[in-house]
Amino acid sequence: MSNALAIAGVTAVLQHYLYNLYLLPSVSSTIPSPVHVSCLAPDQVQQKFSAGGGTAENQVNLFLHLVTHNPAWRNVGYASLSSDGTSAIGNPPLALDLHYLLTAYGSEPWQAEALLGYALMMLHQAPVITRADIDIALAARATSTYPSSTYPLNASLPFCGLGSQMEMIKITPETMSREEMAWLWTALKADYRPTYPFQVSVALMQPDISASYALPVLQVAFNAVPEPQAQILSVVPQHTPNVLTAQSPNGQPAAQPGEFVVVTGEALFGATQVLITHQKLGTHAKFLPIPNPPAPYPPPSATAFTIQLPDHTSIGFPAGLYDLEVQWLDPTTKAATATTNTVTFAIAAWLPGTQAAGTTPSGSMIQLKLSSFAPPVFPGQSVALSLSNIPTPIQTLVCFSADAQPLPDDNPATSLTFLFDPGLPTAVDLLARLVVDGVPSIVQITTPPAPLTFAGPWVTL
Repeated sequence: MSNALAIAGVTAVLQHYLYNLYLLPSVSSTIPSPVHVSCLAPDQVQQKFSAGGGTAENQVNLFLHLVTHNPAWRNVGYASLSSDGTSAIGNPPLALDLHYLLTAYGSEPWQAEALLGYALMMLHQAPVITRADIDIALAARATSTYPSSTYPLNASLPFCGLGSQMEMIKITPETMSREEMAWLWTALKADYRPTYPFQVSVALMQPDISASYALPVLQVAFNAVPEPQAQILSVVPQHTPNVLTAQSPNGQPAAQPGEFVVVTGEALFGATQVLITHQKLGTHAKFLPIPNPPAPYPPPSATAFTIQLPDHTSIGFPAGLYDLEVQWLDPTTKAATATTNTVTFAIAAWLPGTQAAGTTPSGSMIQLKLSSFAPPVFPGQSVALSLSNIPTPIQTLVCFSADAQPLPDDNPATSLTFLFDPGLPTAVDLLARLVVDGVPSIVQITTPPAPLTFAGPWVTL
């Protein structure tokens, strides 16, 4: 990043290359007198002309008239403070766009136009200033005589960091209407001369010192022991036999409340608990212990362990997508001393049995009470009921979906109503799935040795 001298550094780099442009033999041969490249406000240039006799010399002036935030960098991070709100932890860079006026002054016909033309061609051919060119221009400030040989900023500008910042320095033309140009020159209180507006982007400014200082280490309280990195590789639901299917997971997309879940990974031995957090609701987090599960699940090991999810009667355990993290606790302080990566897995709503449905003039209405689904649906969650049939060779596939009406506003919903458009078939069993935050409920499947087929839950009109 650059420091607070980045703005001055950009102007100095542009002045350096404009000055050297007019020293080229192909340019100086067409200009009858030496060209002075200045970096002043236009009214200051005009005052110098008046003090020197009122005749304008061959001069090109570079004037920074506006500084704005760079829109692409403006929302990259925010300033952060410590938990007590008094100590600064970090601050994003100050990204600025610099808006310049390039003005040409000439004492003879066509000289101002020629000076402006050479400058514009240079900016057009080199719209991006390379890091090497920036370093060369800033290093030359040490021996520069502009504005004087003892000017203190000439010694400081080489250390502004402009050549090492993340973004390159880019030059783009800028369009100003006649009214805007007239207002600007009126505000400058100077006579108008041929002028070219352009923009330089982007100067990234950041303090040289850190926002906060760490305290010194007074005592080493632990020894580092190299160990393999603990990580989770998969989270696999194990659906309970006789409730869903004996073949686990048999393509089921999610776990169901009360079921066992096998977590596989590396270096998991000795883990104490897992933390599961609802992705959408955030605040609904639970700590689940890692016990010795019943048969046929194996005991915890370095590569796998089994946990049991809260059952469907747990009110504060909504369906949806969860993040799972494994933790190791200090036995004395009960604080987490180590954690793994986070893996996302889905917990489906509990929708058992057969549901009844009724018809209205506007369509088919299905109402679910808390006894026929679980857990309750919390405010902010999306809920839909999907119905489909199992077509035979003489039937057509039917698939309908309807959102809950209305969704909960303040309290968890214990009753859901779904209104389907007319067209649902009657006297036909329709397979029902309750979809909460995009996670469908588990479809029941017959258990072997019977042929695998869907066993519910059903809705019949």
